[in-house]
Amino acid sequence: ISNFTLTGVAPCWISVSLAQFYTVTVEPGQEITLQCSNFSSFATHIFWFRLADRLNASRISFMPTANSRATFCDGFQDTKFNMTSNTSVLFLEIKQLDPSDSGLYFCGELHMGRPSVFTATYLKVQEDGLTNLSTVILGSLTVFLLLVIIGLVVSIRKLHTGIYNAESDAMNYAALSFHTRTNMRRPAPQRELEPNVLYAHKVKAIIFLLFSVCRVVYSWCM
Repeated sequence: ISNFTLTGVAPCWISVSLAQFYTVTVEPGQEITLQCSNFSSFATHIFWFRLADRLNASRISFMPTANSRATFCDGFQDTKFNMTSNTSVLFLEIKQLDPSDSGLYFCGELHMGRPSVFTATYLKVQEDGLTNLSTVILGSLTVFLLLVIIGLVVSIRKLHTGIYNAESDAMNYAALSFHTRTNMRRPAPQRELEPNVLYAHKVKAIIFLLFSVCRVVYSWCM
């Protein structure tokens, strides 16, 4: 038996004497029934609490006596939770489990004005395998599309460099052949501007297209 004190549940302190502690791991979508068997049929105000990843515990439900009807607290619906008792064992059924249901569940009674906890169960609901698979697929596609963008930019840049070099060679050849007619040469800035503009438009179009594909893939995976 282990003894400790839990604060943050209510203005008062809760004394805990654990006779049983369990750890349960389940898959999403399953159902589970937690049990508490260390109290008598004369217990009054028996309850279930849940301590999640926060400092404060939340009261799920309570029963004035072991034979009475359970009352559920705010945030907990009777369509998902079901609290019952056979006067010797207290049950808490949880339906359609999901990762948000993970936490420490404990039961007890109100004895002489102070809550006493008997049994605690740490419930771990595993992450959905489909969600993990979608994350892996999305990450892989993002890396692949990034590599495609880099490859296309490099290819277009090489093509642009080749065109620019070819035009430079042609201009040099024309300058040597017609050096006596310099006034007839076409201004270079205009010829250099056209490939640059075309290159920039191609890069922007490719990046916009791949960005659109990424958004579609992301929305599909989510």
